[in-house]
Amino acid sequence: MKQETVVVIVGAGPAGIATSACLNQLSIPNIVLEREDCYASLWQKKAYDRLKLHLAKNFCQLPHMPFPLSAPTFVPKDMFVQYLQNYVYQFNVDPLYQRSVESACYDRIAHKWVITAKNTVLGLVEEYVCECLVVATGENSEGFIPDVYGLDAFNGLAIHSSDYENGKKFIDKEVLVVGAGNSGMEIAYDLCNWGAQTSIVIRSPVHVLSKELVQLGMHLLKYVPRSFVDKMVLMLSKLLYGDLGGYGIKRPFKGPFLIKQETGRSPVIDVGTVSKIKTRDIHVLTDIKDINGDQIKFTNGKERRFDAIVFATGFRSTVRKWLKDDGGLFNEKGMPKHRSPNHWKGEDGLYCVGFASAGLFGISNDAKNIANDISQIVHGMM
Repeated sequence: MKQETVVVIVGAGPAGIATSACLNQLSIPNIVLEREDCYASLWQKKAYDRLKLHLAKNFCQLPHMPFPLSAPTFVPKDMFVQYLQNYVYQFNVDPLYQRSVESACYDRIAHKWVITAKNTVLGLVEEYVCECLVVATGENSEGFIPDVYGLDAFNGLAIHSSDYENGKKFIDKEVLVVGAGNSGMEIAYDLCNWGAQTSIVIRSPVHVLSKELVQLGMHLLKYVPRSFVDKMVLMLSKLLYGDLGGYGIKRPFKGPFLIKQETGRSPVIDVGTVSKIKTRDIHVLTDIKDINGDQIKFTNGKERRFDAIVFATGFRSTVRKWLKDDGGLFNEKGMPKHRSPNHWKGEDGLYCVGFASAGLFGISNDAKNIANDISQIVHGMM
């Protein structure tokens, strides 16, 4: 099967459906290809039960559709999934599901993109031809678990955080969470509340802030320099939490919003984990050295037995596996070579959305920029 259109969007997460919605608003034909059997599969299938959006709702809405006034400031997962359902319906976004893109090449003679995708239901290879290609698979395309010596022979359960739902099956179990980002810290808190004997590996310095401090900081960034905001937020954080160094949590030298700008790494928004760490209900450990059976040895020489490991060690991009002609848009890790705000546009009608390390707010900006840019190209061809 061969199908032609103006724009093909690869990925039907929030980035893909937002871009399709913006194009639909401009009456630009587009096809969305999604490897799973639903849109926003990470949110619908791979998000733990207690998850909420970590930023206030006004920073998390997609283009042309704010959250209802009745929605709480920090929207829970199920409510966000319902918001996405309403969004897809409102803007007539209709992805083609269970299409696994195998390659995307630019035909320099026809000046068009040629995308091959496997229809995993019928077992057929389909071809799509378009003027513009939007990569919307994002930074979270594939869960990442680091290489740990002995992990393949671990006697217990080892999962990625995307496969964690809740702590019900871990009651009274010894569980180790690896990674102290927002997911890792919240999963550790959830496990502890379910009665698991919980430990967490904190390998690197990390800023811990309350959601109110993050909200205050993001508001102030509109009016005052980032350096001032960082200093003020850090001062308030120290007053709120005290010195966490004695509990195994070290603060970075750079401020939280500077780190976010430079690396895309967000501060940890505390959901109650810090108080559990202070009471030793959650134990902080150093990095894993190796695993032998159910015994885990740590870099500080300590050794303990665990029933399960949850790797909250992030995700990685898979774009390099199928995109053959990126014109230098992506680096070897499948991330844009250029920093925001110049990251979203490549050559020959190639775009990327959801790669700015700026969450849903960045996705919204990318989607609008891409749709407007494509609109200018389309109108220039008429």
